[in-house]
Amino acid sequence: MRLLFICSQNKWRSLTAERLFDDHPHHEARSAGTEPGARVRVTAGHLGWAEIIFVMERRHADRLREKFADELRGKTVVTLRIPDKYRFQDPALVTLLREKLAAHLGPETFV
Repeated sequence: MRLLFICSQNKWRSLTAERLFDDHPHHEARSAGTEPGARVRVTAGHLGWAEIIFVMERRHADRLREKFADELRGKTVVTLRIPDKYRFQDPALVTLLREKLAAHLGPETFV
């Protein structure tokens, strides 16, 4: 399954989520940001590629809907409600991501 993770700058939260799936046998992940200065800025191509889109905050989903309404049609967008208070690979962030993603992808995701 192709997973896309979105935050503002694509430096900490979404990039950490993407890294959780490096070499995963069943999921492929990419990440991007919504803001002009993002490390990788989200494009229509990202959204077309993804089977499930995870955003960290509701405002990220709102921005995607504003700019990419057509590309989001028929796509699953999940808001994880993870605030911008963690650094890249912060152990607390990794734990929180694993818990929240297991609820959507199944408990066996990170076994």
